[in-house]
Amino acid sequence: MERIPVRIVAESGVGIPAYATEGAAGVDLRAAEDVVLRPLERKLVRTGLRVEIPPGYEGQIRPRSGLALRLGLGMVNSPGTIDSDYRGEIGVILVNLGSEEIRLSAGERIAQMVFARVARAEFVPVEALEPTARGGGGFGSTGT
Repeated sequence: MERIPVRIVAESGVGIPAYATEGAAGVDLRAAEDVVLRPLERKLVRTGLRVEIPPGYEGQIRPRSGLALRLGLGMVNSPGTIDSDYRGEIGVILVNLGSEEIRLSAGERIAQMVFARVARAEFVPVEALEPTARGGGGFGSTGT
């Protein structure tokens, strides 16, 4: 498995993210503050972390499936992207899709971050695109 150096600054009392298992794709991100989310409410939750991701990579912020199943807790923009030139604090936009209030404590796992390679497109203007069997068929056009 490829390893990349990611420099990190963590607020006092906020730990460095870690992989839960040897095969885990993402590191757990934790809330840096206590949070209360009413049903259908969304909030930006601080993590207390700032990172320096190498050029050519991004950090993808993804929801935790256990919280989604148990509490109805999701992310509004999933996956979120942390660009390699961003140096601000990582925040996670959480939404309570359940019918009960959700209380999260500082230090609780709220999301995960996966590091992935990125490519930059070089757009080539053309008059027409190569045809395919699917063509311009959109949502649901390939059947079930």
